[in-house]
Amino acid sequence: MSIKVILYIIVVPLVIWTLEGINTNNLFKKNKFNQARILYILVSLALSYLVVNFIYDFYINTNII
Repeated sequence: MSIKVILYIIVVPLVIWTLEGINTNNLFKKNKFNQARILYILVSLALSYLVVNFIYDFYINTNII
């Protein structure tokens, strides 16, 4: 299994847990639940992608021998 897959398995739940701490009630119009969920999913995937790539690049660049 690739190290990136393992990182995604660890980072995605961590990002979702972290985003749950943000109060987004005032950001969306009333009765726009589906749009809020889609934005939540997209933001969590984008943050997960950025964090995994940062950790992976850091790991690769520090293990040069």
